[in-house]
Amino acid sequence: MDRSQHSPNIYRLPFFALLILCGVLLWRFARFELALHNPRAQAKPVTARGDLAEDEKATIQLFRAASPSVVFITTSQEQKPPAHKTDLHGMTKSAGQGTGIVWDRQGHILTNFHVLGEETASWTVTLADHSSWPASFVGASKSHDIAVLRIFAPPTRLAPIRIGTSRNLQVGQKVFAIGNPYGFDQTLSTGVISALGRIIKPTAGSEITGAIQTDAPINPGNSGGPLLDSAGLLIGVNTALFSPNGSYAGIGFAIPVDTINLIVTELIQTGRIRRPALGVNVSPGALEEEFGLKGVMILNVSKGGAAEKAGLLPFHWNQAGHLVLGDLLVAINQDKIENISDLYQVLGKHSIGETVQVTVLRRGTQRLRIPVKLQAFDPN
Repeated sequence: MDRSQHSPNIYRLPFFALLILCGVLLWRFARFELALHNPRAQAKPVTARGDLAEDEKATIQLFRAASPSVVFITTSQEQKPPAHKTDLHGMTKSAGQGTGIVWDRQGHILTNFHVLGEETASWTVTLADHSSWPASFVGASKSHDIAVLRIFAPPTRLAPIRIGTSRNLQVGQKVFAIGNPYGFDQTLSTGVISALGRIIKPTAGSEITGAIQTDAPINPGNSGGPLLDSAGLLIGVNTALFSPNGSYAGIGFAIPVDTINLIVTELIQTGRIRRPALGVNVSPGALEEEFGLKGVMILNVSKGGAAEKAGLLPFHWNQAGHLVLGDLLVAINQDKIENISDLYQVLGKHSIGETVQVTVLRRGTQRLRIPVKLQAFDPN
């Protein structure tokens, strides 16, 4: 039979099969879509949770009351252009950020010294209402990592922090930290007092005794912010974290408020800190450890100073290189001194011009009690 005589229906069969297959696939896809989506879907009803727990209410109220006292400090540093770029002026760039505390309605702002960077920097203080104010440097105690700035904002914009005491704190107390970690302002974190009486060295050349240890998260940017008790009272200023990599590791430290209160008052009054001193240079502890001594070795007495006037004798090396024994400080009044930290703590209890009874072990054999009138010393 001639090919031209075949029925055309034979060639239409694959075409119809393809149409049927496409229809089946479209039908299955439509069913799948209908199974995924429901045009009549509605939002789920909200379940009423009831009232907040009492401790939640207390935390919310604490934050609302204390957060207006917390400020954001931006440090800017002018950079000189390269020497060959004589046509350029200095450029200012942000050098750091930190937290501060409104101390009074005169505009004094408390923070950490290390937040301020170099003394040639400039600072901007941003209040909780987001208004920004240029700040002037009032004074600092580098050895305590404390600094005071001042802004000239209207008193009505300033909410001074309420001051508590660190004298009767207990391990296990709830604490609250407010700050600006990593630039996120007005951040609240909570924890407990983990330990008391810690000795920390937040910056080179500084040593803070009696520091508060807490597990409340203290991250970079929290420095200078308040540590509050459950009444919302300032009990410390967050200053340092202990971490192998620079981020939060569950150990933070704060300077106790009783120390803060004394230092800030003096900085506002005079712009500097003067501490009571004996007028001596002492061993940092290595020599005492080498010789098995409990006490602090006097290595030098300042000419015309309190120790020289009282007749205290230093240890020294003679021309033959032999150590000549002098006075080993072992007590001031009734307080024992076994190391240099004890000495700093005990001296901190007294005032410039006060006469104290210094007990020394002279040349390893003679125990003497000598009156010494404490002199002024600028730790900066």
